[in-house]
Amino acid sequence: MSDSDNRSKLGKYVPAFVFIVFIFGMAIWFLFAPKSDYSSSEKRYLQKFPDVTFESVESGKFGSEFETFFADHFPSRNFWVGLNAYYTLYTGNNGAGGVYDCKNGYLINKPVSTENRLYANTDTIVNFKENIDVPVTVMLVPSTGYIAEDVLPPIHDKYNDDEYIDNVSKKLSDNGLSFVDLRDKFKSAYSDGMQLYYKTDHHWTTEGAYTAYEELCKQLGITPAAKEKFNVEAYPGFYGTTYSTSGFWFTQPDTIEVWNNPDNTENNIGVKITESGDTKEYNSMFFYDHIDEDDKYPVFLDGNHALTEITNSNAKGGTLLMVKDSFGHCLAPFLAENYSKIVMVDMRYYKMSVSDLIKAENPEQVLFMYGVDNLATDTDIAWIK
Repeated sequence: MSDSDNRSKLGKYVPAFVFIVFIFGMAIWFLFAPKSDYSSSEKRYLQKFPDVTFESVESGKFGSEFETFFADHFPSRNFWVGLNAYYTLYTGNNGAGGVYDCKNGYLINKPVSTENRLYANTDTIVNFKENIDVPVTVMLVPSTGYIAEDVLPPIHDKYNDDEYIDNVSKKLSDNGLSFVDLRDKFKSAYSDGMQLYYKTDHHWTTEGAYTAYEELCKQLGITPAAKEKFNVEAYPGFYGTTYSTSGFWFTQPDTIEVWNNPDNTENNIGVKITESGDTKEYNSMFFYDHIDEDDKYPVFLDGNHALTEITNSNAKGGTLLMVKDSFGHCLAPFLAENYSKIVMVDMRYYKMSVSDLIKAENPEQVLFMYGVDNLATDTDIAWIK
């Protein structure tokens, strides 16, 4: 056999040899590489190595958790997640991870499934109103894709905000609840160049929250605090939830703004945060330690908690009780200009009676404040009582 034949025969085994070296190399890398507890890019805690017990092995729980552990701690995970996202994008899809890659640097969540809980949750709010003797107002934040339709990819699923909001508004009106419709105001502001939503996050910007605050004040018959009252503090480097779920790591970050009224100091502002029976007290609505993190949105009221109370001794109004999702965090500091007390309930974590809380707090107004997509997918508000 000639040397060329030998080289040809050996050449057939080179890909297999390279593959074996790669697999064993990755396995060794996986075994000895340090394991992180938290992924800053994905903004979640990673799976820990599962407990090995007879019951967990027999039930299959160990295998399932180990599979997640392996995926979460795979070497250079962020690289592979990003590679998959951009491969998906450049092979004919419009995005990845349920997120559209849009023009002008926007990452926008795809529309929620039409098989959702929006109308059932609306019925829950209506039924809840029958058990309390306090005016109830509902405000839903339109989806980013509905307002910023011009930046979406040419082929995308339909955003059904018009149908959803029309039906919800009618249902509430027929049952004596008021509704704040943000669609026209938001579309007008967006067309004028206002950035109402973050580009890397599903939340509204502080400018968007203030725009909604003005519309809410009209509905409630109160005067909004003027923009001029606030000092605008801008913090760059904000990577939000759509960024973390998409894998599009080359997207430029947002700048998050804190609108701070300099008249609000520790002398007049109080914040109580209650979680699992433990209450902590603060003298600011803004938690600046989160500014050093990738996800800076918890700068507003420290993020998600079961029960948050804001008091402002300078405000002239009474008490507002807000049942909310995380959109409410950025809105509440504005409302604190009008109400001396705001009680915020997050049904994902609050497991006590909201009706009893209303009796104890005796608010002048109850506000249900949700992103329309969040209310459509929420499974916790059904338990409100």
